[in-house]
Amino acid sequence: MSSNLVIAIVLLPAWVYLIGAAVAVLRFVRRQVPRAPDRPAVSMMKPLHGDEPDLYENLRSFAEQDYPALQIVLGVNDQQDGALPAARALMRDLPCDIALVVDGRAKGSNRKVANLENMFELARHDVLVLADSDMRVDRHYLGAVTAPLLDRSNGAVTCVYKGVSTGGRWSELGAMHINFGFLPSALVAESLGLGGGCFGATIALRRETLQRIGGFARMRDELADDHRIGDGVRALGLAVVLSPYIVEARVSEHGLAGLWRHELRWARTERAMAPAGFAGSVLSHPVAIAALAAAVAGFGLTALIFLVISCVLRWATARVIADALGVPPAKPWLLPVRDALSFAVFVASFFGRTVFWRDQVFHVGASGRMTADGDKA
Repeated sequence: MSSNLVIAIVLLPAWVYLIGAAVAVLRFVRRQVPRAPDRPAVSMMKPLHGDEPDLYENLRSFAEQDYPALQIVLGVNDQQDGALPAARALMRDLPCDIALVVDGRAKGSNRKVANLENMFELARHDVLVLADSDMRVDRHYLGAVTAPLLDRSNGAVTCVYKGVSTGGRWSELGAMHINFGFLPSALVAESLGLGGGCFGATIALRRETLQRIGGFARMRDELADDHRIGDGVRALGLAVVLSPYIVEARVSEHGLAGLWRHELRWARTERAMAPAGFAGSVLSHPVAIAALAAAVAGFGLTALIFLVISCVLRWATARVIADALGVPPAKPWLLPVRDALSFAVFVASFFGRTVFWRDQVFHVGASGRMTADGDKA
């Protein structure tokens, strides 16, 4: 078998993946966002950590909902946390039902889960919505993500998210990873019936469901706490619904080192949670595969043609996805940089189980449980 035929056989599935990813995004954005006349009271839980760019605006978008009964619970682990000024400003500026929890108690290695556990004591309503602090939404968000819970066969609702840079080249590269890497791959999996994601951008569920899966205590030492919530809900025989509402993630990266640590943590988490699916995600790197194949083939004419086809197809599908999501299109010269970085992260994820998260180093076991600095959690 000739080397060119081998390259073609390797690249064809990757090309099919690119086209399928664009189709999956186009189909998803055309889904109708649900509306329900019966809207139950909600406790929105927002764990905070540090003074993130645009934090006040992000929090305010969740507070200004077109929704009849909403309690917001904000929480930090530290009296000196940089998120406190934004949280207190929100409480001062808006006449809403907002509670603030400042509590350093932690019964496990996952500080975010410890924060949620402490906040849970003040959450009053039966429907809970958890959402990360770097997300932003419009006024119709809460009605959309709670509507599926009116069907008792649905145990939780989650959302994918698109990336919006807060400024700077590294933030732009981070947003590109979300828009042209994470989001399309999640929607391809969903369209093939292989979806199993539960994303921190949004998790809406009933209090009863959370208690039946063991509450937040079950996730105390889990790196992928959102994924574990989804697993627990499905184990009860209930569905985890992927809402057609797409949340906006505000991406702020200050340098290559921070971006690398962030994405390596995501990759190693995904590898621990779904090793087979993560290995299969190599198909989402057609340009890197084509470049390596061309190098092995001595940059022959046919191999170079395959590389050009891969680059053009990658750029074209990225443009289709950007238009569908309403985000800036990828700059042609920056997209190969983004793809090279993504492939480097993918390869590096197989060499070690250490991640850097919230200013601390953790070791992640094969099961997804983590320990801080090698010590027992």
